[in-house]
Amino acid sequence: MAQRGVIAAGHPASAAAGAAALQAGGNAVDAAVASVLTSFVAEPLLTGLGAGGYLLVAPPGQQPLLLDFFVETPGRGAGASPAPMTEVLVTFEGTTQLFEVGASSCATYGLPAGVAAAVEQFGRMPLAELTAPAARLARAGVRLNAMQAYVFELLTDVVGSTPEAAARFTVDGRPPREGELLRDEELAAALDRLGAEGAAPFYTGDIGSAVSDWVCARGGVLTRADLEAYRVVRRDPLRVAYRGREVFTNPPPSAGGRRLVRALAHLEGIGRAPDVLEVAAALEAAALAPASVDGPGSTTHISVLDADGWACSVTCSNGTGSGVTVPGTGVHLNNMLGEHDLVVPRGVGERLASAMAPTVVRNDGAAELVVGSAGSSRIRSALLQVLVNVLDRGESPQQAVDAPRMHVERGNVYAEPGIDVGALEGAGYPVTLFAAPNLFFGGCQAVRRDLGSGALDGGADSRRCGGVIVV
Repeated sequence: MAQRGVIAAGHPASAAAGAAALQAGGNAVDAAVASVLTSFVAEPLLTGLGAGGYLLVAPPGQQPLLLDFFVETPGRGAGASPAPMTEVLVTFEGTTQLFEVGASSCATYGLPAGVAAAVEQFGRMPLAELTAPAARLARAGVRLNAMQAYVFELLTDVVGSTPEAAARFTVDGRPPREGELLRDEELAAALDRLGAEGAAPFYTGDIGSAVSDWVCARGGVLTRADLEAYRVVRRDPLRVAYRGREVFTNPPPSAGGRRLVRALAHLEGIGRAPDVLEVAAALEAAALAPASVDGPGSTTHISVLDADGWACSVTCSNGTGSGVTVPGTGVHLNNMLGEHDLVVPRGVGERLASAMAPTVVRNDGAAELVVGSAGSSRIRSALLQVLVNVLDRGESPQQAVDAPRMHVERGNVYAEPGIDVGALEGAGYPVTLFAAPNLFFGGCQAVRRDLGSGALDGGADSRRCGGVIVV
């Protein structure tokens, strides 16, 4: 039986939704959008209608294009300065990080506009056919897997920071546990509206008005004018040569793509499969690119290839979430203005920076590999090592994703078991060795096309309970 496509996503339910779209005749963009919409249900603290992201599409025979629907700074016509944010301490794998949440942390969201634009410009299926399965799932409910239960535990102070978020995301005042069923009728209704009416209700209609009024009444500056002015931006991807291929990734103002390009350019000069010290040096070189942050990994990624040659790579993030959940809208807003490393003076209406780097690799003009990752500052490390594993070492996508990883930050190395720690320490690196593979090192999803046989395969990251399906 001929293959229709392959999809790898951050949750098995998200992957299944994309696979169903491929089976229904959709292309890689339709599958990616279906998966994104289902991720709102299955991965509700990582993404959602109040989040932002990027979608890189490579149509066969055409130049790749990036749709930027990341968040931007609000404040058009705001009548007052933002109220103080609420500090939340998050313990992330033994590391304590301080974030700020509340209405003043909310940036102008982009997901509704982004998915609608992607389908309108590149899809084959009506948006309503892609939202309907996600809405049904939101009404029926999703049982939490181990990863999502951990995320709820990790962010318990965020979702408990307002009565509305606690009512939506907790069970009897506690985080939901693995195996418990989560339903979300308000999200289902919002997905139905998105399918029937497109993005307009979320920006110029009643949902947008309700969100803005709710945020501004609580000291935020997300105005109706901000939502009315929001636009998806088309950008030309960054491009770098590597091992006879072309690698396309996220361009400025995002910093994630620049960091990956710098690392790949460093290794390209070696001309062979790099050793552990050369990869570490490339990651240090990548860190010289401008800084960016998405929070402690509250991000999810989807990679898709279809039989007709389309490739799609999409990464979305809600930061840590703001705890601002607007009743009756299905919207839980991001907290991107409360990410300490990201908050620098910016003009109103400017896109914020990001570490996200959805990526497509072409070989002689044909899409060969699609990758992307969650994991904040560790995204560049995860992507670089997966690319090296596939393109230099000949590993399958699943082998490449499963392989041990390291991350270099300010001269320090963080490593999973299997990394040559002795070589790193001998070169003078202080090393923190983790006891087992860990979500700290990202959540990378990869799919590949064998350009000789046309066969499709993929790899889903077990660090984040991902799923991969070939149809």
